[in-house]
Amino acid sequence: MNTSSALPRSFRLLVTGGGTGGHTYPALTAIRTLQGRLAAAGSTLDVLWIGTADGLEARVAPAEGIPFRTVATGKIRRSANPLKMLSAANVKDMARVPLGVAQARTIVSEFQPDVVLATGGYVAVPAGLAARLCKRPLVLHEQTVRLGLANRKLAGSATRIAVSSESSLPLLPAEVRDRAVVTGNPVRPEVLTGHAEKAVHALNLAGFDRRLPTVYVTGGAQGAQQINGVVRDVLPWLLGYANVIHQCGPANVDELRHAAAGLDPYLAGRYHLTGFVGAELPDVLALADVVVSRSGAGTLAELTALGKPAVFVPLATSAGNEQAHNAKHLADAGAAVALLGDVTPQALQAAVGPLLTDPARRTAMAAQARAYGRPDAAERLVDVLLSAAAH
Repeated sequence: MNTSSALPRSFRLLVTGGGTGGHTYPALTAIRTLQGRLAAAGSTLDVLWIGTADGLEARVAPAEGIPFRTVATGKIRRSANPLKMLSAANVKDMARVPLGVAQARTIVSEFQPDVVLATGGYVAVPAGLAARLCKRPLVLHEQTVRLGLANRKLAGSATRIAVSSESSLPLLPAEVRDRAVVTGNPVRPEVLTGHAEKAVHALNLAGFDRRLPTVYVTGGAQGAQQINGVVRDVLPWLLGYANVIHQCGPANVDELRHAAAGLDPYLAGRYHLTGFVGAELPDVLALADVVVSRSGAGTLAELTALGKPAVFVPLATSAGNEQAHNAKHLADAGAAVALLGDVTPQALQAAVGPLLTDPARRTAMAAQARAYGRPDAAERLVDVLLSAAAH
């Protein structure tokens, strides 16, 4: 689908979603891609983002020069026990949703968007319902294998439902399946343009043995205590087979530096410990032969687009256990290894070892990962947005 041949002179996009990076960054990437598509055709984009005051989107949108409005919303605290869902906090928050819908309806009515894009998170519910009330086309984007709670609530109101994986289609309610299209999960374009040698110079990796594979360990911006602990416990073994870049979170650097102080100096040269990886991330990913990380939707999208073999350690407390579903989905296809349940140093060693000692296994897993990757996901989502607005 490509609608570039008949683009409008100006296009109004209302975006809603956020709370976390998993909902926020795909929306931002879609905005930038649509902006570029329109600019190339001599058209302009007028965009407005509806979010919450305390979500990540409240910082990201203004920093990117995107007009931003807030509405009331409520967080539903999940529980396996239905009675616990009726907690005082849940009831209080659910009572805020009608106010949020009224506020969002006013914003949508004033802005008159050509299409509304909802990427999930609690704030998407009032804005998505307002789109239906104002009869504006609504496109949902789902990053994970299974529809998140907000998108499940909005599915019946959607014009189109963009999903990130073919395996999501049979999991959709039967009555909305004909509105679904597989786009993939938008990946920031800069992630796809890294250079390994730039990472070597930027991080001063003079002690790395380039004949060995490089492992990138990351627990996200804050680090992950679980991942840090098992990597610390296997570090001497791991450095016997690989170079390691370990992004551990700013609060954990001192503890891990102390733990690494006893390493053989020869091995220590292969270990680069850092609290945070910023602008050099694309180059670090280009250098990495194997990645050990959580299995959030954004991470999966980036690693499959790049074709990187990965060992996933899912965050057990992720909403709906989505990280475990994400990891298992790729592991079942031979595109990653998933460490589910109790993650021990021995389990990590058994998962990573064969990838380090067998280049053919790494190559095969990289090919499987790449088969699931959709580096053009943002362009596909833009196609869906333009198509929904035109109908």
